[in-house]
Amino acid sequence: MTSSARPLLNRRLAEFGTTIFAEMSALALRTGSINLGQGFPDTDGPEEIREAAVRALRDGRGNQYPPGPGIPEVRTAIAAHQQRRYGLSYDPDTEVLVTAGATEAIAAALLALVEPGDEVVAFEPYYDSYAACIAMAGGTRVPVTLRPHEGSFRLDLDELRAAVTDRTRLLLINTPHNPTGTVLTREELTTIAELAVERDLLVVTDEVYEHLVFDEAEHLPLATFPGMRDRTVSIGSAGKTFSFTGWKVGWATAAPGLIAAVRSAKQYLTYVSSGPFQYAVAEALALPDSYFASFREDMLAQRDLLTAGLEEAGFKVFRPAGTYFITTDIRPLGETDGFAFCRALPERAGVVAIPNAVFYDHREAGAPFVRFAFCKQLNVLDEAVARLKRLTS
Repeated sequence: MTSSARPLLNRRLAEFGTTIFAEMSALALRTGSINLGQGFPDTDGPEEIREAAVRALRDGRGNQYPPGPGIPEVRTAIAAHQQRRYGLSYDPDTEVLVTAGATEAIAAALLALVEPGDEVVAFEPYYDSYAACIAMAGGTRVPVTLRPHEGSFRLDLDELRAAVTDRTRLLLINTPHNPTGTVLTREELTTIAELAVERDLLVVTDEVYEHLVFDEAEHLPLATFPGMRDRTVSIGSAGKTFSFTGWKVGWATAAPGLIAAVRSAKQYLTYVSSGPFQYAVAEALALPDSYFASFREDMLAQRDLLTAGLEEAGFKVFRPAGTYFITTDIRPLGETDGFAFCRALPERAGVVAIPNAVFYDHREAGAPFVRFAFCKQLNVLDEAVARLKRLTS
């Protein structure tokens, strides 16, 4: 026990406590509620990919430390995926880095590329690790708020331009966007690319939901835009694409200098991880296009079921163009405080959701919004909808 009056937690992290996901998942367990809060599927991914992991374990592949950048097979598969899907050519040896999930890739990129005092522009609301990683890097986060507009959340390009100053080092972009479900358009991405080139900015793009875009939306990697390949770190995730979130296999692709920088930070975080699972992910990335189409179609059916059910239960729903999350407005239910609503919801209806305000610096901007995950089996979503309808019965 220390006798010092000095706080144990350093000031960079003092604002961050236990994540809302841990709090709400514990509440789901305690109350026996359906957990539509944390974003993980309730079914495993393809059986042949799970068997590939078992085969790697039994064959002794990856049971000891894998190479620091990732095994050659998965780096080659990542590069082939980027080429096949987007026409982006990356050298597996110098331009691909395997990480412990996308979260580590984000952390390593920010720790490597941001100096204390640098400004990092990110779209608010943002995934909660962004703020913590910027803080750990000693950077200053500058939020640009996505605002409700005609049934979705949109980026104000003038506000983005105004947010960039002489101290801005990096843009942290997330598309498809968690939690709003927004997918940035070609026009928006063109403006972001032009701004990055004009102001000589680095860009980190979180594209973990790249294969979950719906309706007329299209995922367009920022690295494909003029002037962006050599200044962009693109981040992907096997967990989101193949429904094996516990495997924690993510990656970053970028020009050699950027990857070398990110690797310098990453090697002092986990060093390596997920050895046998990397062999399985290498096989997963080579699955035919029919897998990715079927995956998207299944999620689309789940999205539509929960969207309709939430509307029937009295929520205003922002139909997502991507990800597996739906943002709702609780004001039609006579509620204004998302935190209070979500903490009471398990007892009221037996369902857990996440208050979007936790993803905002400006908490008041997110106060009436609540996020639900639809990456669950249809019968689970049906039961959740039936329970939520109790709110207005």
